[in-house]
Amino acid sequence: MPKKAKAPKRPTRRRDPLVTLQRRLQVNFYDPSLLRQALTHRSYLRETQEGESNERLEFLGDSVLGITLAEHLMALHPDWTEGELTKVKAVVVSEPILAEVARRLTLGRFVIISRGEEANGGRERASILSDALEAVFAAVYIDQGMEVARDLILRLIRTPLRSIERQEHTPDYKTVLQETTQNRLRTTPEYRVAEESGPDHDKTFLVEVLLADKVAGTGKGKSKQKAEQAAAKAALAAFPQTDVDGKRPHRGARVAH
Repeated sequence: MPKKAKAPKRPTRRRDPLVTLQRRLQVNFYDPSLLRQALTHRSYLRETQEGESNERLEFLGDSVLGITLAEHLMALHPDWTEGELTKVKAVVVSEPILAEVARRLTLGRFVIISRGEEANGGRERASILSDALEAVFAAVYIDQGMEVARDLILRLIRTPLRSIERQEHTPDYKTVLQETTQNRLRTTPEYRVAEESGPDHDKTFLVEVLLADKVAGTGKGKSKQKAEQAAAKAALAAFPQTDVDGKRPHRGARVAH
């Protein structure tokens, strides 16, 4: 009896990654090319010369994120001082937190990067992930408007924001201090080792952090990195009360977004 001919296999359709990401974001783009641009790292353009990188969108997304978070915190915590609002906002918009949010979205799977950058672990690099996330916020803002962008941002940052507000999250104090001082004072912290003590195998470092050449905080640690983090934390604790001149900051001062 002759064998039945096998039915030809249907070609498997690969799901468009942009469609998958839109489902994760719960946003349907009118112009998906905006989302593609938001995911395109500059390294990819060096290989292909196609399209535009996400750098301009990342610039806009930083502002969209900043104003959304500032409004949310002010409405949620009417009793907080400017200093308290600034510290929480600075932690939430810092690179480590944004990269953490991006990883929960598995955003690294969708980022468009060069082969060389991918081989060097670019899909998991915090700077690439955080920039791409801010660019996505901007793409949503342009495509869908502020209300949809705000809803997306607050939905994505809800978990880290709650842990930060409850002080359950250990922030990168150096990053937070740098972003805070750049926004408020237009200056960058500098760190110097003031003292080393103990034997070579068990040293303790005392580090000073300077703002405008004045010591703003000190910290100790078993490594220079830990001492710098402790110094940055000390500077942040004093920052809302005193400026680098030893004066109290103006109560109505604006925070740059």
